[in-house]
Amino acid sequence: MKRLAWLVVLALVVGLVAPTPAAAHTSAHLRCAAELDCTAAEIDRMTTDERLEFLRALQRGPAAALGASDRWRNIEGVIAFFRDRDLGAPGTWVSHVDAAILEGIERGVAIALGRSADGFGNPGSARWASYLTRLHRGELTARHAHDRAWAEAEQSSTDHGVRLAEQVHGLRPTGVERRFFLFSEFYRWTLRNRPVVLDLLLVYGLLVHPDLAPRRVPFLDWFTDVRESAPGYKGSQIAFAYAGFDPVGGVIGTIELVLVYLPELFEEFLARR
Repeated sequence: MKRLAWLVVLALVVGLVAPTPAAAHTSAHLRCAAELDCTAAEIDRMTTDERLEFLRALQRGPAAALGASDRWRNIEGVIAFFRDRDLGAPGTWVSHVDAAILEGIERGVAIALGRSADGFGNPGSARWASYLTRLHRGELTARHAHDRAWAEAEQSSTDHGVRLAEQVHGLRPTGVERRFFLFSEFYRWTLRNRPVVLDLLLVYGLLVHPDLAPRRVPFLDWFTDVRESAPGYKGSQIAFAYAGFDPVGGVIGTIELVLVYLPELFEEFLARR
């Protein structure tokens, strides 16, 4: 009888301390963020919530050693938008593209830290590693140089993701997803060509009103700041609405974006006084 009691106690203890399948699955994406060894296929199987936790843990952990604790917050905003709109489920075109972007970041961190030289066949890995190495050395203090290096790395990972989705997995985006993707292409083009964009703003300002261009520059700085998640989320909301030919949703998203930007505008106003 005493032996039976001990067996019951032992079973209860094992049941309490042994991880359940759900707990093991939940921690897998955090292990990926620490070990930096998960492939795009493994990331594709993550939910959007898990991808958010993975990216945040990667920034808090390994990437922080390279001075990149907040360099993908705009991507956090996009993933949060996917989550809230039920987009990017595992196995979809959106998911494979997103997984390749995250894989490139992960492997770029691993390479920059000297943990591995394997980019997992993702061309973006080497570009992210170069970006992180230059960032760590203090070579990307100029905004135009930083944004160009960042955007070139993301573009390379994104292009790889499109190839994986379409050529390897035989998937095609919906019309709305394709148009949304074109908005993201324009965003990366803006980051790569910051001086050109500023010149266009200057010309526009001179043609319309001399004071307009200088006031637009702080907004551009904020909207394209990779360390901010709100522009990524609200920008995705606007882009998705217009991609779906929903002008009302686009206008509402634009108003919400402006409301989010108001605190920044107020700070700029105080600085000018």
